Amino acid sequence: MSSGGEQGGSSDRGCLYVVATPIGNLGDITLRAVETLRGADRILAEDTRRARALLGHLGVSGKPVDRFDAHASEADAARAAARLAAGESIAFMTDAGTPVVSDPGTALVRAATEAGARVVAIPGPSAVMVAVSASGLVTGGFRFVGFLPRGGRERREALALVTSTPEAVVLFESPRRFRETLAELAERMPGRRAVVARELTKVHEEILSGSVEELAAIEREWLGEITLVLAPAAPAAEGARPSDEELDARIDRELAQGRRAKHIAEELSVELGLPRREIYARAVARRGEPNR
Repeated sequence: MSSGGEQGGSSDRGCLYVVATPIGNLGDITLRAVETLRGADRILAEDTRRARALLGHLGVSGKPVDRFDAHASEADAARAAARLAAGESIAFMTDAGTPVVSDPGTALVRAATEAGARVVAIPGPSAVMVAVSASGLVTGGFRFVGFLPRGGRERREALALVTSTPEAVVLFESPRRFRETLAELAERMPGRRAVVARELTKVHEEILSGSVEELAAIEREWLGEITLVLAPAAPAAEGARPSDEELDARIDRELAQGRRAKHIAEELSVELGLPRREIYARAVARRGEPNR
């Protein structure tokens, strides 16, 4: 087997291949990915049933297929590293898309590296890049934040990070929480342009664009795999500074939600174009008042 573009000799033994697989349309598999899966000694997969279905479609058979998912233990990673050290070549694939991008695999890659094995990425489909390409919103860099936390302080802090980022932002979200997420973003970043990319490359692929408020106002059930692309934040207009009363009211609302002064300052400084230190000082002062 030759997967192309590798360094360090012609032998493919003792190598971990991180293989991207289709996110929907099976025609998106690359020739190099098929060749790699055929030539590997063993395959590790997030879901062995899905992996075997794809392998059958590709005509790849006779391979041991072992599970390696988000619940894999250190012992599982160590076992794979031992096989690599002994000379096995292993192909790692997740349910769909590029492994280690909001998918399990980081521990496996680290274990392989520590064992002295080569790690070779086999590039291919990625929901992130498909959504970015179709959005028309990204002209430079962007921040990818993966899946938002489900709730609590972690979710509030993640939303604050999204809101305070001036670059374009790409995130994944569960269809069960998507309406809530759109509503929260509409409140935090009114006017921000966004694109919802749903079921990418599949039969029911859907691309919707509008402001976050317009998207949040859509009365429907969201289904399938969802990627959200947020446009870069528009520069604050000169003379648009809110009054002290308006600013304090906004800070009070954020404090009432349990948010930290630091994150309030980071977000509002970007949104309003005001000095971060000024907002932070006001937030600390408001937090310290009685009944705050």
